[in-house]
Amino acid sequence: MTLTAIVPSFRLPFLILAPVCVFLGASMSYMEQGTVDYAVLAIALLGAISAHIAVNTINEYQDYVSGLDLKTIRTPFSGGSGLLSQQPELLLGVKRAAIVTTLLTFLIGVYFVTLYGVAVIAIVPMGLLGLAIIISYTKWINKWPIICLVAPGLCFGLLMVAGTQVILSGHFSTTPWLIGLIPFFLINNLLLLNQYPDIDADKSIGRNHFPIAFGIKTSNSIFFIFSVCSTLLLGFFISQKLLPTLSAMAFIPQALAFVALYGAIKFKENIGQHPKYLAYNVSCALLTPLTIAITVFLN
Repeated sequence: MTLTAIVPSFRLPFLILAPVCVFLGASMSYMEQGTVDYAVLAIALLGAISAHIAVNTINEYQDYVSGLDLKTIRTPFSGGSGLLSQQPELLLGVKRAAIVTTLLTFLIGVYFVTLYGVAVIAIVPMGLLGLAIIISYTKWINKWPIICLVAPGLCFGLLMVAGTQVILSGHFSTTPWLIGLIPFFLINNLLLLNQYPDIDADKSIGRNHFPIAFGIKTSNSIFFIFSVCSTLLLGFFISQKLLPTLSAMAFIPQALAFVALYGAIKFKENIGQHPKYLAYNVSCALLTPLTIAITVFLN
């Protein structure tokens, strides 16, 4: 077995989310200080990507062990990679990758704690919370609908964005937490919509995420509320000068959320058969914070 054999379990096309969130956090630090330590940023980026690979490989491993992999109808944006259902002999390799990347994430966190010490003691609970979500998301958090709904946005949209700012600046600031609310809502929506095609399969192994617990109609309402919240926050932060006027460009990809919502309302749990709407949702979740980050640096 080689490393390249298990790489599909990393879900490479989705790993762009971590760099986008780190980039947004770096832009917050740059807006505040006018400079970025690129060596520290590189280590932070490595930690973020490692964390994302960890949660993906844990998910791949546990979905195969639970039997879910054999029940899931995959789309380009949901249902996992399908690697282990095709090559079950790679199970141990995926498990090892999950352990190594989780440990690497932890060690990078320890490095930053020793680097800054009590000066940024806030990174300790932030890091521990993120690590707990990584380890428990697939097996336990998926059984708690409200927690499952907000965990992705909490990890990527808040902890990763604010954590990057803390690591780069060496002190705590409220601004990245506020700006991080935009990807918080969008990334929650990203995972929420991707759960629609898997409702029956997930239910069969005891999961109880939001669409299972409350149904498609209520899930669509939450999707709408989150989309409106992220849109209004973007406008509010620009009006309050927390973001530059140039960041209004982010309204363009933000609008894709409402196109995705149209698909969710029209096709419900069958949205997986119309993957362009899932693609619109992914594009919104990636391009909106990316646009904000770019405009902050340009400003």
